[in-house]
Amino acid sequence: MSKLRVAVLASGSGTLFQYLGEHADELQIDIVGLITDADVPAGNRAITLGIPVSVIPMLDDRVKWDQELATELSKLKPGLIVSAGFMRILGPIVLRFYQGRIINTHPAMLPMFPGAHAVRDAFAANVSSTGATIHFVDAGMDTGEIIAQAPVNLEPGDTQESLHERIKQVERKLLVQVVRDIVSGKVVLK
Repeated sequence: MSKLRVAVLASGSGTLFQYLGEHADELQIDIVGLITDADVPAGNRAITLGIPVSVIPMLDDRVKWDQELATELSKLKPGLIVSAGFMRILGPIVLRFYQGRIINTHPAMLPMFPGAHAVRDAFAANVSSTGATIHFVDAGMDTGEIIAQAPVNLEPGDTQESLHERIKQVERKLLVQVVRDIVSGKVVLK
């Protein structure tokens, strides 16, 4: 049986990407490439793991950027695309070809606290718990169908940074579980 081909999108440090890469053999996946939108630490993690890296910088012309991203993805021929800390909304060209096969990690319990500042927003709202969500990507900002969630309680003495670190630990494990469920057929890609 051939392994599921996975492309990963990341914009930052790449800890989610690295965790997924460290579990690739166990999950029976082949991470065929990492695409970033800038020269970021995630790229160095990919090189360490022997995974090819492509950088598609954000352009003022979003349609052209969307086309370039779709072209790069087509070269990788992914069965699954994992947006792991990719801080860009995917455009209609990418979605036309891959919607239903793109999942995103988000550091909050959606639909609460969508967007780029989810941890800050949850911390500022002084909620008793937040968490991590894995969802399918659609044209909206963190509006796609939820696949899985896991709660993270705020604790006395938490800072925004300590809360974010605990969420990332939960998010990594949740991502691996969701990918495992996709490979096994428990979660069906569309």
